[in-house]
Amino acid sequence: MADAGGSAGTRRMWCSVPERLQLHAAMLALQFGYAGFHVVSRAALNMGISKFVFPVYRNIIALLLLLPFAYFLEKKERPAITFNFLLQFFLLAMVGITANQGFYLLGLDNTSPTFASAIQNSVPAITFLMAAILQIEKVKWNRKDGIGKVIGTACCVAGASVITLYKGPVIYSPALPLHRPSPPMFVSLGDAKGKNWTLGCIYLIGHCLSWSAWLVLQAPVLKKYPARLSVTSFTCFFGLIQFLIIAAFAERDPQAWIFHSGGELFTILYAGVVASGIAFAVQIWCIDRGGPVFVAVYQPVQTLVVAIMASIALGEEFFLGGIIGAALIIVGLYLVLWGKSEEKKFLMQEKAVIQSTPEHGNTRGSNQIKTSSLTQPLLPPSTENV
Repeated sequence: MADAGGSAGTRRMWCSVPERLQLHAAMLALQFGYAGFHVVSRAALNMGISKFVFPVYRNIIALLLLLPFAYFLEKKERPAITFNFLLQFFLLAMVGITANQGFYLLGLDNTSPTFASAIQNSVPAITFLMAAILQIEKVKWNRKDGIGKVIGTACCVAGASVITLYKGPVIYSPALPLHRPSPPMFVSLGDAKGKNWTLGCIYLIGHCLSWSAWLVLQAPVLKKYPARLSVTSFTCFFGLIQFLIIAAFAERDPQAWIFHSGGELFTILYAGVVASGIAFAVQIWCIDRGGPVFVAVYQPVQTLVVAIMASIALGEEFFLGGIIGAALIIVGLYLVLWGKSEEKKFLMQEKAVIQSTPEHGNTRGSNQIKTSSLTQPLLPPSTENV
């Protein structure tokens, strides 16, 4: 049974319509940013940027962007640093920065942006399973909101799979003029030729596993260290140190550290500012407000965004499979959001019943005084109860 703390966490998560709109807008913007990153990353690899140097510069930029905000905005709420916290930040960096970004670049180098985006749609299912195992997400099969969230997650994954595996007939063609030149940044962004596709798939699966683990593991860390930007900054710092050590052994060419064109500089700036600095801050805020599963369930939207961007920038056609997949994604998202809404109603009703009990009313004042003197956890254990 959810306690009062869990209900308070749920109220904070869905306390007003404007906050809900902000949360959904942030998640959609995050998917657009990551969708562009697929194309930009492949452009960087095609230009010859080292797979070991690229993440180093990316995380340097992200750290420089996040550090001032973390230092000045969280001065009063940042707990004292202990060895235990540093160890947790180091492990978060190993999973969410080093393994996540490293496996992604290795996988992308051997496959394509479209496939890399599509395979990431396993993240919601993996995250849901991990969160359920760790009891961050408690699945109540005897309640309609729990069933709705499970079916919604499955629909999102199914929709992205349809987009990936089934083309079907052409539904829409941009009919670009033949004389229209292709943008320089998008030249030769197709499948990686002469590469090991199977190995690339294995790398991308490792990327998805590490990403899911990162989403889930941030939740308990935030409960103990309720300073979102500081957690992100520490994670980014340790990820940078880990990548520097890897690059020192794996990249022996000094020329690999030098920018040779404005295009290379643009890809690194986009990766550092948009895909790391801004994306990390937005993502950890959304985990705080909606939980890891809510964040992960938006992942399939990225495949749809990549398809739209490819149509606009590259003149690619829309196929029946893409339309069906998009419809399944929309239905899945609706079911998950509906499940969240029903969960809130259930917890509020449960709290009202508890407060109406006479013996509970006698101790209500003392309990409120006690809980108000404590720092409210960012993600109470019952926040994600289904």
